[in-house]
Amino acid sequence: MMLPALLAACLAVLSGPVVAHGGLANYTVGDTWYRGYDPSAPAEEQLGQPWMVQRQWASIDPIFDADDKFIACNNPGVAPPSYIPIEAGEDITAVYYYWLHPVGPMTVWLAHCGDDCATADVNEVGWFKIWEAGLLEGNLAEGTWYQKQFQRWDGSPGLWPVTIPKSLKAGLYMIRHEILSIHIEDKPQFYPECGHLNITTGGDVFPEEKWLQKFPGAYDKNDPSIKINVYTEEAMKTTNYTIPGGPVWTGA
Repeated sequence: MMLPALLAACLAVLSGPVVAHGGLANYTVGDTWYRGYDPSAPAEEQLGQPWMVQRQWASIDPIFDADDKFIACNNPGVAPPSYIPIEAGEDITAVYYYWLHPVGPMTVWLAHCGDDCATADVNEVGWFKIWEAGLLEGNLAEGTWYQKQFQRWDGSPGLWPVTIPKSLKAGLYMIRHEILSIHIEDKPQFYPECGHLNITTGGDVFPEEKWLQKFPGAYDKNDPSIKINVYTEEAMKTTNYTIPGGPVWTGA
């Protein structure tokens, strides 16, 4: 299901000059659909609405600096009033109605909010990575990246399912999806968006301090996985890629 206004916005963007960019349009948990924020629609018609579960994000344009103060959840990141209910061990699927970039990693993060995600500071909470995918096969220049696999050229949405670690303790969390596109030499493009989760049933485990990171801070802009040119002779010979941001916390 998709609102007509959102479909029209997607088609307008696809026909415009920024066709390569995109963003997270909505979420699904089981058979339940949760509408995301639409930067092409009037903010006043969305912010504060009881159905809103995603933090406001500025536009389909990327963030270019790993140290940008808005890299956590995109500018300006105004908080929604509601949460997506989900149990630890369930899948949450992020839905993108188009994605045209082919090169770079994709990651998903969680951060515990305490008593209220609306008042949590996205730059001060402790984020931990729960999922990642990068180079699937081949070399950096001509291989298959998850981003390429994620594309849907037939017009159907790109679906990005992720499992909440089953042992994670229940509580209020922010979920952060990020696509990092590295198809332009030394000019990384970060596309982060955040939503709010109420994990209603879980285990009794929470990541130790060593797993928790802040945005900005989680990335080094000089990391060779970020400051990279994938279209060199050396890249043609390279068949491995280290995804920035450290390892994935599995809940063990």
